[in-house]
Amino acid sequence: MSEDEKYMQRCLQLAANGIQGARPNPMVGAVIVAPFTSDYSPSTTKIIGEGYHVRCGQAHAEVNAFASVKPEDEALLKDATIYVSLEPCSHYGKTPPCADLIIKKGVKRVVVGCVDPFAEVQGRGIKKLQDAGIEVTVGVLEKECQWLNRRFFTYHSLHRPYIILKWAQTANGFIDNQGQALQISNEQTQMLSHQLRAEEDAILVGHTTESREHPQLTVRHWVGPNPKRVVLTHQRPLQQLIDDLYQQGIQSLIVEGGRQTHESFIEAGLWDEIRVETGAMTVSDGTHAPQLPSNVILLSSEVYGDNDIKRYIKANE
Repeated sequence: MSEDEKYMQRCLQLAANGIQGARPNPMVGAVIVAPFTSDYSPSTTKIIGEGYHVRCGQAHAEVNAFASVKPEDEALLKDATIYVSLEPCSHYGKTPPCADLIIKKGVKRVVVGCVDPFAEVQGRGIKKLQDAGIEVTVGVLEKECQWLNRRFFTYHSLHRPYIILKWAQTANGFIDNQGQALQISNEQTQMLSHQLRAEEDAILVGHTTESREHPQLTVRHWVGPNPKRVVLTHQRPLQQLIDDLYQQGIQSLIVEGGRQTHESFIEAGLWDEIRVETGAMTVSDGTHAPQLPSNVILLSSEVYGDNDIKRYIKANE
């Protein structure tokens, strides 16, 4: 791992702390690194400041990173590099442009993880820095930086929420027991499910699931905000619903079923991630679990007690 990658990895670690507070803004981390010499290390670098975007409407990552620099280290900024997981903003929103702050602080170099797809930025922050004579490197750990903000990127690039299809099934492939609701998740996986709900904007079920099971769809086994509750009915076409959610600023959506609802999303190609939990139990009959689409790639597989959770994403199209 190169030095640039090492410090960008730290940016990603910091950025992830904003998973709940930063939205609908992207999660961003920033690290300021300066060269220094000592009796033990004649030429090396050290972190003199770091920060992340804690909450929407409050200071951005770059602002917090500069604010954390100790007075005795201010003189090092002229030779410093600031690493930022997402392109610094160049426009006035709820806060001033971070690109202007970087220029004012006089750092020597800026390393950017990925370009911001938001229409008000899209390369303008990078150009502003370059026009000010600052060396800019773009694309360090680019895929990792894009993945961290996949909800934000999908929303602004595809004009729809990032969609996660999620269901639990028995070992022999059923999602219920002869039409009756079945508890497949264990304590661990139920907690993980509620953590996911706290991290996403909205959660959807079909009208049959809603009328038959009356699911709470809350985060009662985790800490965080409840997602917006959405029910898909026969009177509401799927694309219209997705367009409505986009207009409402919903950047991510969990779809929890049932089978017909999942299949409608799969057939329309409206999905980005699929999470399937498989338990050890079996039933004699019931509703078959949805079929995975053909264009999936296994992202991860983890075991929790007797249950296993597999995550899939789309293959490159």
